[in-house]
Amino acid sequence: MKRMLVVASGVASACLIQTAQAQSSVTLYGVIDNGIEYQNGGAGKVVRATSGGLFASRYGFKGTEDIGGGVHVNFQLEQGFSAMTGAAANSAAAFNRQAWVGLSGSFGEVRFGLQNTPQYIFLNRELDPVAVMSMGSPMLNFNSLTIRVNNAISYFTPTVYGLTAQFMVAMRDSTTKPSNGLQFYNAAVRYENGPFRVAAGYEEADNAAGTSTLKVFNAGASVGAGPARFYLAYHTEHQTDNSIKRDVYEASGSWSFGPADQLALMYGYEHDRTGNGNNAQQIGMTYEHYLSKRTTLYASAGFIENRNKAAFTLNGTSYAGVTVAPGSNTRGVIVGMVHTF
Repeated sequence: MKRMLVVASGVASACLIQTAQAQSSVTLYGVIDNGIEYQNGGAGKVVRATSGGLFASRYGFKGTEDIGGGVHVNFQLEQGFSAMTGAAANSAAAFNRQAWVGLSGSFGEVRFGLQNTPQYIFLNRELDPVAVMSMGSPMLNFNSLTIRVNNAISYFTPTVYGLTAQFMVAMRDSTTKPSNGLQFYNAAVRYENGPFRVAAGYEEADNAAGTSTLKVFNAGASVGAGPARFYLAYHTEHQTDNSIKRDVYEASGSWSFGPADQLALMYGYEHDRTGNGNNAQQIGMTYEHYLSKRTTLYASAGFIENRNKAAFTLNGTSYAGVTVAPGSNTRGVIVGMVHTF
């Protein structure tokens, strides 16, 4: 009898362990993006090794636990790094890109902590074929968006008849003036119906000193036609101290050459509304060849014509472009490889 109790106890423990394993999971993931870049910002050419030309190199952990009733507890921890040197993108932070916990269910999803903004994870992919990544994207080079914020609280709605939305606020802390209350607001909405997609978003972000606010509005629409998709996008931003007032317009398109190749062509125009005439325009392209589901070869190029005292440069997805003398044109190209795991 005693032996039977021991055996029964062992079987029950094993069942409990298997149930716990079935109800929760943790995944290690990452992206490694390295390339060789050429840029000339009017002060001589630069040839350099870069990490993050198309995607930001990063690693992270994400997990979920089923707590019953269709409700899940979710978390994500993510750190950026240079895959060329192995150095952390921010050595002062263990997870400088994301560190949040939240709940999801039929009601949608809520998250608390360091997070990517709705603009970055939800709206950017509706603005151009490369989701505002790589030096080829005028939207990347001409705007001043907030990518992620600390102390954030976000809510993602369920999708209803093709319509979905995301909302976020972020709290102040000891690094801001004042040190309490709300510092950041961001909302984005998207509608999808067959080949047609349209999205828009609005952001307000106070600077750390509490002396001015950046106000940003974005809108984009696209339509698919066979292997092609065509995009129109609009961006406007205004710093309330009037240091920045600009509109950006972009027209772009992508073409898939079979399952393994895609070419994106983009044109953007930046209009300086401060009255100083610091306008600019860019043409860009990004080509991707998919070696497998996890590995991509890419090439991206861009040319910016800066007018008057404009000094826009060709940024990578996770690094700044070369310094450009005011009014000088800049040109560049990068070839690289991305591997995800």
